[in-house]
Amino acid sequence: MADRRAQLVTRVRGMLSDALGATRARLAAADAELTAGQQRLTKVRRAADAVPERVGAERDRRLAQLDTGQQARIADLAERAAEAARREAPGAASADWSGWQPTPSGPAEPPGAVRVGTLRIPGTVPVPALVPLLDAGHVHLSGADLAGDEAVVPALLLRSLGRTDPGAVRLIGYDPEHLGGGLAGFAPLTAAGLLTFVGPGGLGRLLDDLVEQIRRINETVLAGEYGSLRELAAATGRRPEPWRVAVLLGGDELNRHERGQLDRVVRTGTACGVHLVVRGVPLPEHPTVTRIVIGRDGARIGGPPGLAARLDPPPPAPLVTETCRTLAATVNAGPAPAPFAELLPPVEQMWQDDSATGLTAPIGSAANGRQVQLTLGDYPPHALIGGPSGTGKTNLIFAWIGALAARYSPDQLEFYLLDFKEGVSFARFAQGRRDPSWLPHMRLVGINVNTDREFGLALLRFLAEELRRRADAAKKHEVTKLAELRAVDPGGRWPRIVAVVDEFQMLLAGRDVVAREAADLLEDLARRGRSQGIHLVLASQDVRGIEALWGRPALVAQFTLRIALPKALRILAERNDAAQSLPRHHAVVNAESGMAEGNQVARIPSASDWESWSELQHRLWRMRPPDAAPARLFDGDAIPRLAEAPDFRALRADGTDRRAPVALLGEIIDVQARSAVLRLPRAPGRNLAVLGTRVDEACAVLDAAARSLARQHAPGTARFSIACLDPDADPAARALYEELADDAAWYDEETVPELMAETAEGLGRAGTPSVPHYLLLFAVDAAAGQLAGPAGRRSGLEQLRRILHDGPERRTHVLAWWRGVARMRVDLGGPAARTDQIGAWVALDVQGGELSSSLYPGTGGPDWYPRPWRGLFFDRSVHRTGQVVIPYGPAR
Repeated sequence: MADRRAQLVTRVRGMLSDALGATRARLAAADAELTAGQQRLTKVRRAADAVPERVGAERDRRLAQLDTGQQARIADLAERAAEAARREAPGAASADWSGWQPTPSGPAEPPGAVRVGTLRIPGTVPVPALVPLLDAGHVHLSGADLAGDEAVVPALLLRSLGRTDPGAVRLIGYDPEHLGGGLAGFAPLTAAGLLTFVGPGGLGRLLDDLVEQIRRINETVLAGEYGSLRELAAATGRRPEPWRVAVLLGGDELNRHERGQLDRVVRTGTACGVHLVVRGVPLPEHPTVTRIVIGRDGARIGGPPGLAARLDPPPPAPLVTETCRTLAATVNAGPAPAPFAELLPPVEQMWQDDSATGLTAPIGSAANGRQVQLTLGDYPPHALIGGPSGTGKTNLIFAWIGALAARYSPDQLEFYLLDFKEGVSFARFAQGRRDPSWLPHMRLVGINVNTDREFGLALLRFLAEELRRRADAAKKHEVTKLAELRAVDPGGRWPRIVAVVDEFQMLLAGRDVVAREAADLLEDLARRGRSQGIHLVLASQDVRGIEALWGRPALVAQFTLRIALPKALRILAERNDAAQSLPRHHAVVNAESGMAEGNQVARIPSASDWESWSELQHRLWRMRPPDAAPARLFDGDAIPRLAEAPDFRALRADGTDRRAPVALLGEIIDVQARSAVLRLPRAPGRNLAVLGTRVDEACAVLDAAARSLARQHAPGTARFSIACLDPDADPAARALYEELADDAAWYDEETVPELMAETAEGLGRAGTPSVPHYLLLFAVDAAAGQLAGPAGRRSGLEQLRRILHDGPERRTHVLAWWRGVARMRVDLGGPAARTDQIGAWVALDVQGGELSSSLYPGTGGPDWYPRPWRGLFFDRSVHRTGQVVIPYGPAR
């Protein structure tokens, strides 16, 4: 039993040993197989690691075989490509965003392409990736990376805005998915009308409008003369139309009509400055379409295969917003005016035009770059200009005057200017203290005449007299028009006359005699002036000025040339509102009485600033004829001087002149510089009364009268008795006394009775006094107390009345100042006293109603309202109505 157990154990041990050995063998084999696998894996890894090295080695080997000159040529080509790109896209078109700012191109310079990224050319300098847009074509975006689209679109738009003048690019946004959010940074442009959004469903209307713009530009702007706006700008230096860029960011499927309109824009838009930037809307194949396919690793420009490019990051949002805000503010401020030189002919052609049949000159440029001409002749004969304050009315008048003056000589054209508003802008046409030049064509310049409507009336009277003179000459030669008169009378001087009245409604204001006569003269001149070469240009900034004419349809009908500045009302026809949408420095010119079919929009150059005008005026001044005289300058705010008056300079103190002496009292408000003259012959009533309370003005009238009389008498041949009874007048009276020296005697309140007694006694002597005697009485009414007392057998007032009555025939004349009409009547004998012995008077601050029929013809007194430093002069022996005069200022 034990043996069998031992044998069994031995056998089991052997079986276990055999099994363990087999297992160990199998484990060893597996281990060997694993080791072999690991070795093979290591070899594979090493082989894999060695592949780039072999490729790099192969690349290096092959590159080493290239000729060194070829490598240089590749680098040179990249440098040249980069330089060409910088020339094609200078400044804002390609600058990095960090230092970016607008750099507009010149008027005739194309804006060029714009940068969206850089081309991938290893081992060379970066070459900008450019995309043509303005004046070049359209851009179509596609691809899976929407972030790339969000970088390209604002880059295209901002760089295009930066390469053009403010307002030259107008954007139209169609973003139905994001409702304009894709162009949110450009929103400030909407305030200036440079960006408009089209809502969902509006794509069809947008495409229709673009097609209509293209049709209009082809028909009216290019008009068959130019193939594109770019060609027009290169030839003329002007671009009359803005670029229009429609940004279409997705949309519904296009219908047949919309597809046709889109195709038309693609084919014809580029020549007319209409461009598309599109994403999500298919564009047809066309040479003007640049396709950009955007992927996650960059973009390809030009469609498959295209040029590989790395896209630039989008422009910073603050940069976009601030740039657009600045552009909008600039556009809202209005475009800069064109240079004045655009209106002028070449120097060698100045003064070469003939005005026999009319006057024609440009006033500005139209949208197509052509000059807009203004004509005054048989038709249209007269012009009406209107526009609110600040819209450029004065500048337009300057531009028109300059264009005419440069083309027609002073023998062909004369100007008469009148400005009823306050200001001295027209004074430059006359000779000044600092600038001796003047415009040779100018005959009259009236400024600051807003309170002197009489000066406007004087101009109309002068023109009416000139019209009569020309009509008489035409009748004598049996002709009817100025051109015919010139032909039959070549030796005569018959220039065309242009009379410009700014703020003319002031002349027609009120219901007085001035307004009535002015309206009648205007109507007659407007109706008959055309045939004799007299043309009226009326301007107003207030609608009331235009309304002043509506009651006279016959007058309005003559003003067929209408010029309306921005926001002007009532200038054009009732339904013609073209002026309401005008930008600054523009005007609607209409020679068809304001009817809409006659509209022409002109851009008006800058002519009113001195630098623009000075060069032309000095050139024409140097060309003036030898006998040319400066224009008459009337300044309503200036006080004339006696020593500068032509009538005063003409006075002579020689004994051979036996005519009656004259007293100059002030300057008449007239076209010619003339003095108000009081003749003092030996005749009844040849005395003067100055009426009013204004001390300075009253003294000025008496002073001028005395000095002018003294100038006509040699020393010792006249007597001047000066009595001053108002302390405020004493300085002026004393200065006059000292000026007249040995021929003058001084009297005051205490001695004035002696003057009256002595003078009255002299009148009682037989014979005529050998020398004239002039009594200059300052505030004579103040001596009523002294003169009322007894002085011999008669009171001083009685003696004064005798002197007034009898003195003029005995060469004794009274020139006295009374401080009121009532006071003068008391001194003359009471309210019912006759005033015949006062043959002439100057009323200062006296209402017209106070000058009753005893002093002035009629029953209600003159139509006169007092104003500072003005007087109404009336001489019974000369005048039917009074003359407004400006007293001469104190002598210096």
